[in-house]
Amino acid sequence: MGDFVIRMLAVVAAVCLLPAAPALAAPGDDGMEKLFTFRDERITESSGLAVSPTHDGVYYTHNDSSAAPVFYAVDGKGRTLATFHLRGAEARDWEAMAASKDPATGRGVLWFADIGDNLDGAWPDVSVYKVAEPRTLADATLPAVRYRLRYADGARNAEGIMVHPKTGRLYVVSKEFAGSVYAAPKKLRSDRVNVLRRVASAPIMATDAAYAPDGSSYVVRTYFSATLYKPNGEVLARVTMPDLKQAESIAYTADGKALLTGSEGPRSPVYRVPLPSSAEPSPTPTPTPSETSSKDGGGDGESPQAAPADSSGGLTGRDVLIWLAAAAIAISVITFLARRTR
Repeated sequence: MGDFVIRMLAVVAAVCLLPAAPALAAPGDDGMEKLFTFRDERITESSGLAVSPTHDGVYYTHNDSSAAPVFYAVDGKGRTLATFHLRGAEARDWEAMAASKDPATGRGVLWFADIGDNLDGAWPDVSVYKVAEPRTLADATLPAVRYRLRYADGARNAEGIMVHPKTGRLYVVSKEFAGSVYAAPKKLRSDRVNVLRRVASAPIMATDAAYAPDGSSYVVRTYFSATLYKPNGEVLARVTMPDLKQAESIAYTADGKALLTGSEGPRSPVYRVPLPSSAEPSPTPTPTPSETSSKDGGGDGESPQAAPADSSGGLTGRDVLIWLAAAAIAISVITFLARRTR
C-alpha cells in the first residue's frame, strides 16, 4: 500500500500546486511515438536514460536500487549492444544518469547518480560517478571516479541529475513536495566532499532531469508531466508525457528537438515526445546571466555560467492555503485506505 499512497499524495499535490506557465502545449498525442522497448531481461528497473554523445543511435540505461554498478548500451530497437561494469563504484540507490562531452577533448563522459535516499536523510552524503564513455561498444569493466556530495541545507531524496553541456557543471534535482535544483561546485573534487547549493525551485516529486545538447534549456520530469526551463530558471513550457507505469527517466534527443522518456519495469518502453516549436533549440543560444558569486564548498568561488536561477519567490498566502487543502485531501485518502486494508 505504501507506494500507492505515495503516488496518490503526489497526484494530489501535483494537481493542487501546479505552477503557472506560458500557454505552450506539446504536439498532440499523435506526435508521440514509441521509439523502442528494452529487450534485455536484465533491464527490469530502467531508472536512468541518456543518449550517447559520440555513438550515433546508441542509448544508455541502468537499473534502480538493489542492483550492481552496471549500465547497458542499447540500439534504436532496444537490443543490448554491450554491458559495462564500473570498477570502484557502489550501487546503493542509483536513480539517474547523464551524458556530456569533455569540452577540452570532445570525448564522451557518462555520469551515474547514486543519490536516492527514501528515508530523506539516512545517508550523510551521496555519490556521483564519472566514467569516460567507452570508445568500443563491447562488454567491459570501466574505471569510475567517485565524487561525494552533500547538501548545504540538509540531506534529502533525489532522482535527477543534469550536466550543462558548455560548462560541464553538475546539478542535482531533489524529489520532494517542494523540490529544488542544486548546483555542485564548478570544479568537483574526488578527495573531499563537494557541497551542493540550492539555486532554483523544481516541480513536485521530480523523477529526472536533463540539459538540452546546446544548453538552451533544461527539463525536469515528474510522474505526470515534464517542465521545460530556460537556463536562468524561467519556465518555457510544460510538455504532456505518455502514460507510463512509473515514469522515471528523461533525456533530450541528440538534435535537441524532442524528449525521450522511459519507465521502470521489465520490457519497459522508451517514447519520443516532440518539443513545442517555441522551445526548440536556437542556432545560437542567448548567453544567460551568471549566478550571484559565492564561495562553493569544494569549489573555486567563481560564479558559474548559465546556471538555473531561483525564481520561486517564496511561499505566498495562497500557497499556504493550497498546501493545507492538499494535506487535508491526503489525510482523507490515507484514512480511507487504512480502513479498507484493516
